Amino acid sequence: MHFSIPDTQDIKGEGNSTFTAYNIHVNGVFHCAVRYSQLHDFHEKLKREYGNAVPGIFPPKKILSLTPLQVDERREKLEKYIQSVSQDTRIASGPLFNGFFLSAQQETQKQEAEDVQLDIYLLNGHKITAQISSTDQTDDVLEVVASQIELADEFVYYFALFLIKEEDGSFSIIRKMQDFESPYISLKTAGNKHRIILRKSFWDPAYDDDLLEDRVAMNLLYVQAVSDIERGWTLATKEQSARLESLKSKGSKKEYLRLARTLKYYGFVHFKPCTSDYPVKNTKVIIAAGNKELNFRVRGEDGQIKEGSFKVTRMRCWRITTTINDANSDSEDGEKTTDLELSYEYLVAREKLQWIAILSEQAILISICLQGMVDELIMKKQGGKMKRPQDRIRGKRSDFKRRDGNVVKSTDNLFPESPTDESASAAQKAKDSVKKISDKLHSVKPFGMAGHHSSSLHPVQIHTDKLQSVSFKQPLRAKGPSALVENDVFEDIGDDDL
Repeated sequence: MHFSIPDTQDIKGEGNSTFTAYNIHVNGVFHCAVRYSQLHDFHEKLKREYGNAVPGIFPPKKILSLTPLQVDERREKLEKYIQSVSQDTRIASGPLFNGFFLSAQQETQKQEAEDVQLDIYLLNGHKITAQISSTDQTDDVLEVVASQIELADEFVYYFALFLIKEEDGSFSIIRKMQDFESPYISLKTAGNKHRIILRKSFWDPAYDDDLLEDRVAMNLLYVQAVSDIERGWTLATKEQSARLESLKSKGSKKEYLRLARTLKYYGFVHFKPCTSDYPVKNTKVIIAAGNKELNFRVRGEDGQIKEGSFKVTRMRCWRITTTINDANSDSEDGEKTTDLELSYEYLVAREKLQWIAILSEQAILISICLQGMVDELIMKKQGGKMKRPQDRIRGKRSDFKRRDGNVVKSTDNLFPESPTDESASAAQKAKDSVKKISDKLHSVKPFGMAGHHSSSLHPVQIHTDKLQSVSFKQPLRAKGPSALVENDVFEDIGDDDL
């Protein structure tokens, strides 16, 4: 997760009073606006719960009113504090952390709890309507959807909810939804052309084997595999495509999935074209994440596509910064422009680390994908298993301070009530539909079948020429603090391993 506080806002209080609110962004998207006093109260609760294990330094109180410069200094310190706390897995996955940010989102968006319907989509365009509360957090909604389609408890968290944006006949993934947000509120504030989809949340294709014997889980995998192949995210030769079509027409889903797993980029997430300083400055590159690596595709001077891979186990750390480009002729108004930059320190040879920078509007999503692959590697190394609904941390509800100083109970609805007749009917309808989701692929227009950004690369011959190592290029100057993410699976390797 990437937390930032890029700015503040003045909010009117009682009478003619005003107060400063700090705008907290999560994964590049505005999440909530909170006062210093709310964050201080949150910090005190964390200390009572975790003691000296709470990381970071919380900025102290001031007796006198702050000057604009002091407000900005406090903003930076609060940002560093939240970044430190959010990188502590035990704290960030706990009910206190999730409850605070969920409560802050609800207050900021002025959302009261009410019964609502939320549409969740599969990658073939099929819609599942969930009967939820408007303030339900992400895991609650995921479990409601899983229950409606009769997905076994042991497989629920093999999947996740993702916010996407439809554009030009395709779609781009905005982010994986987190448990400290309400999907209903997040979708409502995201605006038009956004949807919430259900897709698998794991990276290692070996986990597919766990799902193949469960009818519902296998169908969900099958729908995603078909979608990824049809939109060009997973590549197949003419012979492979013909074989896949034959298996699909026969309804041989397991065989289809087994063949799909052998294809290039199976299970990868693709990003929009962006710019990197590797192998040279201002290189236009298409990046995909999967199979424990970042894959770079670069069009050479001869028009051929060359590719290179950066293993996550060789990334010592990475960071995200906001970069500022000086005014130039490319800017219509001659003003400075701001971009996101992801840079990582990579072990290119024995005792040789090199910083590689990516300038992309999806830099935060790339970072989240890296962290997801790292977390999965750690879980497997420690012999862990996928979370189940009964494994969720269900702590007692906490009291959180509001902007006006009053206290509100967290609204984590961890135990949904039994469905009404209406919702039970909707559940049965959803269950019956999921049984047929893979049979309707020809009648439903899948997401992303037109105008996808990577279509210009196909059909081309993919060369596996390794990109040559180059000296590190100076990154664009950065504004504000950036969170440095240390990689817990970084491995020392020798030259022969590169």
